[in-house]
Amino acid sequence: MKLSIIIPLYNENGTIKELLKRINEVKLDKEIIIIDDYSTDGSRGWLQKVKDKNIKKVFHDKNYGKGMAIRSGIKEVTGDIVIIQDADLEYDPNDYYELIKPIEEGKAEVVYGSRLKGNLIKNMKSKHSKSYYEYYYGGRILTILANILYNAKITDEPTCYKVFKTNVIKNINLKCTKFEFCPEVTAKVRKKGYKIYEIPIKYNPRTLKEGKKIKFRDGFEAVWTLIKYRFVN
Repeated sequence: MKLSIIIPLYNENGTIKELLKRINEVKLDKEIIIIDDYSTDGSRGWLQKVKDKNIKKVFHDKNYGKGMAIRSGIKEVTGDIVIIQDADLEYDPNDYYELIKPIEEGKAEVVYGSRLKGNLIKNMKSKHSKSYYEYYYGGRILTILANILYNAKITDEPTCYKVFKTNVIKNINLKCTKFEFCPEVTAKVRKKGYKIYEIPIKYNPRTLKEGKKIKFRDGFEAVWTLIKYRFVN
């Protein structure tokens, strides 16, 4: 089965080249779809010069947000399976093999990579950073809320590694523009009756100083999104 990798790109000139190197080392039938969300740090110019038949490029005319970039990427998908990949180095593409396996084996149609089942706690303890714990507890709140409102039965709702059969994600009516993609897609796949299958993944978190873009206000937006879609479509 062919894997479509959607990469929203915004000001990640320091990591995108290494990320693509790691993705290309993964021996799977795949296509890479990079959506530049109007980067201003050189990422956009670099992407315009990239010549690789396996990379599809989409350029936004202004900075819309991660959710809109993902929506643009979904329109370009031709593979059988879709995975969301951040343009930083927090997530390890070597996890693709295990993440797509439940779909290939017909056991699942939606798979999330769980940092809680992976190495998240170990990394937090080793780094002893207050910000890691703040993000951890924010993620726990979103996960608990998703489990209460949608009976999701998952451990890591805001994980980046969300994997779908292509027909599933293409038939979800997404309205997100920014970081609310995660709670919206979780709400809507559950409302359609899809079970979310989880696989442990590796995770190397970075701080705001190191370039992490999600802010605390995005957490409040995520909470509201989960609540809102419990009652509206």
